[in-house]
Amino acid sequence: MKNIVLTGLLVLLVHVTHAQQQPHYTQYIMNPFIINPALAGIENYWDLRFSHRHQWVGMKGAPVTTYMTLQGPLRKSDYSTASPTGFDPEGSNPRGKAYWQDYTTPPPHPGVGLTVLNDKTGPLNRFSISGAYAHHINLSPRTSVSAGIGIGMQQVSLDASRVEFFDPSDPVLGTSTGILNKWKPEVNAGLWLYSADYFAGLSVQNIIPQQIGFDNGKVVGDSVYSGKLVPHLFFTTGYRLWINDDLNVMPSVMLKMITAMPFSVDVNARFMYRDRLWLGASYRINDGVAAMFGVNISSQFNIGYSYDYTSSSLNTVSRGTHEIMIGFLLGNKYGDTCPRNVW
Repeated sequence: MKNIVLTGLLVLLVHVTHAQQQPHYTQYIMNPFIINPALAGIENYWDLRFSHRHQWVGMKGAPVTTYMTLQGPLRKSDYSTASPTGFDPEGSNPRGKAYWQDYTTPPPHPGVGLTVLNDKTGPLNRFSISGAYAHHINLSPRTSVSAGIGIGMQQVSLDASRVEFFDPSDPVLGTSTGILNKWKPEVNAGLWLYSADYFAGLSVQNIIPQQIGFDNGKVVGDSVYSGKLVPHLFFTTGYRLWINDDLNVMPSVMLKMITAMPFSVDVNARFMYRDRLWLGASYRINDGVAAMFGVNISSQFNIGYSYDYTSSSLNTVSRGTHEIMIGFLLGNKYGDTCPRNVW
């Protein structure tokens, strides 16, 4: 049954699922929970975020990713005083060097989270929903580590009505006109090391590889004819450098490894002014650059935006990539306008 049409469709499935089964996020540094479940409950409030990413605008069938995450602690810390950014007095920066010199880690505690994601590329769509659990412990008065696991389900679907078959009578897919679905389990895990000065994280998504195809086993032979959900390995690290008492810069790097795909490296730098405004840039080796900015509007609301410019041949048909993120800090009674432990 390895006719031209089916072979072409399954090769497309292999390419797309390998490249896009776990989407890229330019603003992952603002919400690392989306790639690492160990961050569940890292702050002293519940963090609710919505993100929408339209990749390669202008290209028909280009990826569009939308997600919602919610994560928070199961047991809140009882700080004796409110955060200085809760009232933001005039004069010296309440979140300047002196604040971070007195930083102490939160007490050991558990956290939970929820992720709902939809990623669409051409006729293919992946929807997933997963829950996460993490536990945070202290290594020293200024350093903590957390470990987390995420478990859920993901649905990969193909809209056959959007595919033109060379042979409409193909017994596998040619007669299909509706949406074909496959449900698969999703298991993720991660570690996160953090302090006032640096962070480092290691995570794996899709730990358990899953065969995925819409031929119900009718196509046999070389693996090129069958799609597969493969593990994605992420390593992230960053450091805080002070320019003056009002301005600091946070360089960071993300390494991404995917089976049968080129090694991916993102180099980022984010400038933060008084923990209120931030500007950043990102460079992905052999792919493109991005600019981003955000505002911590209040202790309950923040927003971020990024624009990616593709340096590859896709730039001839693409008008770039837009990504927007909106965050709500729920139960933030100590008035933090900026996170203490994720920065």
